[in-house]
Amino acid sequence: MFTKLKSSSISSLFLLAYSTMLIPVTMMFIFKETTIILEWSIIQVSSCMMTLILILDPISLSFSNVVCLISGCVMLFSSSYMSHDPFLKRFTWLVMLFVLSMNLLVFIPSLPALLLGWDGLGIVSFVLVIYYQNMKSLGAGMLTVLANRIGDVMILISIGLLVLQGHWMIISIWDFYLSAWVAVTITLAAMTKSAQIPFSSWLPAAMAAPTPVSALVHSSTLVTAGVFLIIRFFPFLSSISGFNTFLLFISVLTLLMAGIGANYENDLKKVIALSTLSQLGVMMMSLGMGMPYLALFHLYTHALFKALLFLCAGMIIHNSSNTQDIRHMGLLFSQAPLTVGCMNVANLALCGAPFLSGFYSKDLILEFSLYSPTNLLMILLIFLATGMTAAYSLRLSFCSLWGSMKNSPYHAKQEADPYVNWATTTLTLAAITAGLYFQNIFLTFSPTPFILPTLHKMLTMTVILLGLLTASILWDANHTTVKMNKIKFFFSTMWFLAPISAQPMTKFSMLMGTNMMKSIDMGWLEILGGQGSAVITSNFSVLNQKLQIKTFNFFIVLMLFALMMFIQI
Repeated sequence: MFTKLKSSSISSLFLLAYSTMLIPVTMMFIFKETTIILEWSIIQVSSCMMTLILILDPISLSFSNVVCLISGCVMLFSSSYMSHDPFLKRFTWLVMLFVLSMNLLVFIPSLPALLLGWDGLGIVSFVLVIYYQNMKSLGAGMLTVLANRIGDVMILISIGLLVLQGHWMIISIWDFYLSAWVAVTITLAAMTKSAQIPFSSWLPAAMAAPTPVSALVHSSTLVTAGVFLIIRFFPFLSSISGFNTFLLFISVLTLLMAGIGANYENDLKKVIALSTLSQLGVMMMSLGMGMPYLALFHLYTHALFKALLFLCAGMIIHNSSNTQDIRHMGLLFSQAPLTVGCMNVANLALCGAPFLSGFYSKDLILEFSLYSPTNLLMILLIFLATGMTAAYSLRLSFCSLWGSMKNSPYHAKQEADPYVNWATTTLTLAAITAGLYFQNIFLTFSPTPFILPTLHKMLTMTVILLGLLTASILWDANHTTVKMNKIKFFFSTMWFLAPISAQPMTKFSMLMGTNMMKSIDMGWLEILGGQGSAVITSNFSVLNQKLQIKTFNFFIVLMLFALMMFIQI
């Protein structure tokens, strides 16, 4: 057991130590507003030069700090949670590769080199999603990797388009006659990684991965890569007409779809996954309103409480005989007080409860949406989705934490495990205090202070309270009378995005593959390939043999004729 725990424990200590050492460096860069660009010339042949460029600025350093803090806590949690796994060392290496890929994406401002981190995230996420090696995880992994490959292709196209500028530096892109196409490719790449409509179906499917991987993927690594890419490119993208309007429309649709779907979902991990999709919509909405630093602020606070939420959900699933259906849980608060307490903190931060980390970032974005000249319909949909966030968070707590016991009791085997307790406690403290800490930092980047009327100021809290009230009224204590009608099926399948994105493409690819096999592999390739070559060679050989026999016979006849003529002479 000790040898199994050793690799993940050492990696978690390394990540936490790196994150702690990075804090003073990050603060120095933030307050001095310093940016350092390091360029390493790898090889130079004549006028052709291969370089690797690294950027050290407040955004990259703070992002790396948050990623490594969360990854360290997740690896500490995995030391206990994955201790039964015979391949724990392999799992540890995969997670470390995942973290390395995210750091490469953060610190590299050159598009071709950025592919190292971008493709690394896609490949390692596929391997981690199929980690349990069953048919369900394989299907989820294929859906995840194929959706993300669309974004990879878009990055490659943008690299090709930027050849016309003679460089690929993100921070030096200027306006040229193909800049609109570059903006389209980069935006589509970010939308696939951050699972915006119509690329949303892979995010709930990725729940087939182990819970520590879900905590990493949905907090600070894979899904935030798209948001980070748009933040990096924002000075260039915001100069393209129609970009902000398009991003705002797509993000609000995603926010609304995820909020409705989470209220009809019964799988514990999928409810949390849909809440991630909802918060990604909030970040993209902030970018659509022209506020990249507010999006980054919410990204950091969301990463902390979402990782905590997944770790607590993992403990509940692990100790409830691997049950993920919230209708079969209940009365957990008296059996696992620490886990339930941490989960309630994370849920409240997700709702935007006052003085928790989500309150400082989410409320600021919602208030700015009231201040900025935004479409009234968009405002109504944003606040409707905010109320739904409170509703599904309360429903989750009602069903699993406070409701009556339905099945076998909770087995709190690991409630006293020091690895789990340290991981969840660290993230809980971060989820409580990080909002105020980041707010003091982001005040230096924030827009001009704005003043709202009292009614507008109270609107966010009013909507959250209305969402909680609605959930408490509509909540069914027994969960036995709920029937799946067409409307609920429509909402629970994310507006049919999951079947539309998976089934038609799968059927189309299988039909196309079968037809290609019949018409090409077993048809023309056989005629022009192996069998055709064999037939042609055989016929040519027979023809050649007949010709040679005829030639030999003709030669003998000629010789006889010549001999006869010679005898006569």
